[in-house]
Amino acid sequence: MRIDCLLVNGRFYTMDQAAPQVAALAIHEGRILAAGEAESLRGEFSAAEVLDLSGRCVIPGLTDAHIHFLSYALSLQRVDLFETPSLQEALRRVAARVAETPPGGWIHGFGWLQELWPGRAFPTAADLDQVAPHNPVFLAHKSGHAAWVNSRALEIAGITADTPDSDGGQIVRDASGAATGLLLEDTADLVRRHVPEPTPDEIDAALRAAFPRAWRLGLTGIHDCNERDAFLAYQRLYGRGELGLRVHKHIPSEQLDHAIGVGLRSGLGDDWLRVGHVKIFADGALGARTAWMIEPFEGEPDNYGIPLHPPEELEALIQRAAENGFACAVHAIGDRANRAVLDALERLDTGDRVLDTIVPGAKRMGIGDYSPRSGAERDRVLPHRIEHVQLLHADDVARLAELGVVASMQPVHATQDRDMADRYWGERAALSYAWKSLLERGTVLAFGSDSPVEDLSPFPGIYAAVTRRRPTDGGEGWYPEQRLTVAEAVEAFTLGAARAAGAAGRLGSLASGKLADLVVLDRDIFKGEHEEIFKARPLGTMIGGRWVHREGKLG
Repeated sequence: MRIDCLLVNGRFYTMDQAAPQVAALAIHEGRILAAGEAESLRGEFSAAEVLDLSGRCVIPGLTDAHIHFLSYALSLQRVDLFETPSLQEALRRVAARVAETPPGGWIHGFGWLQELWPGRAFPTAADLDQVAPHNPVFLAHKSGHAAWVNSRALEIAGITADTPDSDGGQIVRDASGAATGLLLEDTADLVRRHVPEPTPDEIDAALRAAFPRAWRLGLTGIHDCNERDAFLAYQRLYGRGELGLRVHKHIPSEQLDHAIGVGLRSGLGDDWLRVGHVKIFADGALGARTAWMIEPFEGEPDNYGIPLHPPEELEALIQRAAENGFACAVHAIGDRANRAVLDALERLDTGDRVLDTIVPGAKRMGIGDYSPRSGAERDRVLPHRIEHVQLLHADDVARLAELGVVASMQPVHATQDRDMADRYWGERAALSYAWKSLLERGTVLAFGSDSPVEDLSPFPGIYAAVTRRRPTDGGEGWYPEQRLTVAEAVEAFTLGAARAAGAAGRLGSLASGKLADLVVLDRDIFKGEHEEIFKARPLGTMIGGRWVHREGKLG
């Protein structure tokens, strides 16, 4: 039989239990026909291209299971405040953009984090007024759960001392009651709605420019958390044959009624663009100190965070989604938020209306063992999931596996946020970012970056999951008992992500019949020092049997 491509002399880490490591792959019409030894496959197939990989490491295509990809694409055009070391440096970057912008034009930026600045104080409108007296400024916090604006922006939005807080947010005020320029959670929308939106053509151009960046990092798929404009853009690009990644597109809960009204449901679509979960927010974030807590933040006895939905409202929202054919992906950071989501899922009643592709509680629905290592049924189910799962109470750790709930987590948050976690959660941080504890109890892990909150590359995430430390650190890492093996971490970016999307029958491993998505690396991240993971660079990225990124060194 003549096929499209035969890859030989590689170290293929397949994420397939039946054959964990092979030396060759036969690829035809976008799928893997066979995986095995080179000599055997050479005898069985003739190929249009035979590529000798010279012993290089090959893994399945990496999927970012939690990303705001349109936000990432647009962030490349905005004021970059990511990891600014001081308030002064953030202001310097804003001033540079003001110098390029006509008076009255909006300044839009992203990524500031006061925890990195001396003193760790939140910034104010007065700070921005010094460098932008005539331009309205809107700067999103790194977490996305707060905004820093100047006086001109407050004026445009009509925010005064008399403006009430929203149910799901807070206008931070000074002693006189005047807004300081810090807007938490939903109150940021009071200003955000006045910021000019990019046009569809500008959005499409930003996405097209971002796809090659993703390919060069080994990404072949994303679970996208952006809102309606992103879904529309993916559809436009799909229709023109320009969609560069496999997209599992979440639906914002605010759009649930519209989605139900037109008959959408989770799983609709194909392997390039598919309707995903309904995205719901249970609480805020650690950095903004709005995560919903069982006990208050350390040193803030009155601060239990901000629940964005009361428990009964959260439960009703999840119930409405599930009974209309949608699986749910619920953002939960604090231990109280995670408990509220688990409580709601435990009480979920879908009766005979459960879709064949959605199993809210795997064990309760009779599927049996839902661990990451067994159970063929999970290749077709689309389970509910919790996004972030950053802090759990000890009583709740086993509940995700018991209910068949996927833990969609971002390992790089642990190493980036550890100082904040220690400072504001104290001893409770022992069960923050608790990947190993969850995995040992049979929870499916799906890993992502939360970009643009963190770097787009999956390799810092794999490194963080394996070491629980930053590259400049020594020692065993932060709460080292939660470290994963390299194979476990890679599986969470591949097969785990596929399971979270109900796509494990088609994606996530290098096995016969699967779609031919793979990454060839410049080093073997499964061998040698873990620092090699952080340095790893894809030499080639294939999606559906086609090279979307291929360097000359690959052959």
